[in-house]
Amino acid sequence: MNSEQPLVHICSRDDWQVATRSGRRVPETFGADGFVHLSTPAQVHLPANRLFAGRTDLVVLWLDPTALGSPVKWEPGVPTDPSSMRFPHLYGPLPSAAVMAVEHYRPGADGRFSALA
Repeated sequence: MNSEQPLVHICSRDDWQVATRSGRRVPETFGADGFVHLSTPAQVHLPANRLFAGRTDLVVLWLDPTALGSPVKWEPGVPTDPSSMRFPHLYGPLPSAAVMAVEHYRPGADGRFSALA
């Protein structure tokens, strides 16, 4: 996979505020999974719809993959994702300094999210 392409991470505005104060984002799932879930802009809607359908308090963190500071492994998602699709998983906390931009991520009128351009 292209290690230079931007990656994204979804979280709530409140979680992002916590990360800006602490200097890093460590999601609740980190302990259970051992990694931070990331996506490409083209695939971010898949986990967004699976995990956050209808939520309006989300932001997308646009990440500089060269500034993550921990290994990124491209691994399969869940069984309902296309079998050839791999998602980037960050095996360490997400440093706030790796965030290039933050934008609101809202669902459409039907409550579903779309891929990002």
